Amino acid sequence: MNDIIFRTLIPIIILIGAGTLSRKIGVLKAGDERVLSAYVYFFALPALFFVNMSEINLVKESSEFILSAIFPIFFASFLIYITSKILRLKRDSLYLLIFSTIFGNVAFFGIPFVMFAFPTRQSENLATLAAASISLIAVPISITVLEIYKLGESSIWKGIKEVAFRLSKNPIIFSIIAGTLLSIFNLDLPDPISTTLHMLGGTTSVVAIFMLGVFLYGRKYGNILKAAELSLLRIIFLPLIALFAVELLNLEYLEKSIVILMHSSPIAVSTIVLSERYNFHKEVIASLVLISTIGAGLYLNLWLLILGIY
Repeated sequence: MNDIIFRTLIPIIILIGAGTLSRKIGVLKAGDERVLSAYVYFFALPALFFVNMSEINLVKESSEFILSAIFPIFFASFLIYITSKILRLKRDSLYLLIFSTIFGNVAFFGIPFVMFAFPTRQSENLATLAAASISLIAVPISITVLEIYKLGESSIWKGIKEVAFRLSKNPIIFSIIAGTLLSIFNLDLPDPISTTLHMLGGTTSVVAIFMLGVFLYGRKYGNILKAAELSLLRIIFLPLIALFAVELLNLEYLEKSIVILMHSSPIAVSTIVLSERYNFHKEVIASLVLISTIGAGLYLNLWLLILGIY
């Protein structure tokens, strides 16, 4: 138990602390996090997704794992929608609930946490597969929600077209699809290219967690209580749905743990940028990212304890 806690909590605390300290002492300045974010978003993470997806054998077991990863997104969205109709919630509240639930930091936080907890190539491949599967569903739904919010009473189809256009230029989506195609057609990458991509993708964990400290420093936070309540959606609600899915499909302990960890990872840091761009509950989202990120090292380990990993 102590071994896994040290492997997860200590690196996260050190890296986030180093990122925060870099802002505090002026090594990095406000806006510098965009450089780190661009590196991870356009280079490190696509390399990780592409090379790992290309090496995964998409057999029956992987199909069940993928199903367990994407099912909670659809089911949670459905439950939130039904609940909003029963309680007659405003559309604005519905959008906030969906956005806060399904847009998790599965790539920048989820993958690093899994790699800290289970430092093996198998766990890295499974974490990548889970993050890729979740991202292909959660990202389009989240952006669609924001586009519809921006449109107000205008045509929903206009928002869907805008989402399709944005996703067509998304490097992460492209790398996932490209890597999957290589796997399906059983095509191997030349060793020098594979090695280079593994080296590039291997920097994702350190840079992404360090970037969180840089990103969260000095921001304006408000509506803390509301944000704390919303954080329960990713701390308890979504992981419970994921637990139901993995138990139903009778996955192995490692697969089960990774699916749960991915769905209980904190809300994505990029939601702050999106909330500012769409003028969508900016202070609430910023506080939600702060609370869920800082608490993640503890509650993710609690989920591992519940699952009996120790």
